[in-house]
Amino acid sequence: MVATTEACEGCRRLFMYPGFGAKFCPKCRERDVENQHKVKEFLRENGASNMYQISEATGVSERLIRQYLRDGMLEIPEGSPIYIKCESCGCDIRSGRWCPPCAARLSNGLKVNFVCVGDIPKFRAVGKMRFLSMSER
Repeated sequence: MVATTEACEGCRRLFMYPGFGAKFCPKCRERDVENQHKVKEFLRENGASNMYQISEATGVSERLIRQYLRDGMLEIPEGSPIYIKCESCGCDIRSGRWCPPCAARLSNGLKVNFVCVGDIPKFRAVGKMRFLSMSER
């Protein structure tokens, strides 16, 4: 892979992008990792919480928390009244970008595993967001 000069998605400064992963300069990448740890620690200490509570307590924006959900780093617990939507069909999912049927259809037999495939909730009730450990992915 050839590194290219790209604008950082965080600060818009130019940096050498290695060609994979999020387009963050080293400084913004470090800040993003710190934000992920803040959210992770908050959820560990306080249990399942809604996006507003997490944002207020950690100072991490709701936009970033939403991105962590889409990236599969957070998961909305089963039974929550609010879920995120599959980017393809719009059905409710707990994390990721696509529901399993859409991910299978999008892969179109290419034998590609999508990282951001979210579970479809089995039922709705009261629930909040939680942190996914590496073993649950």
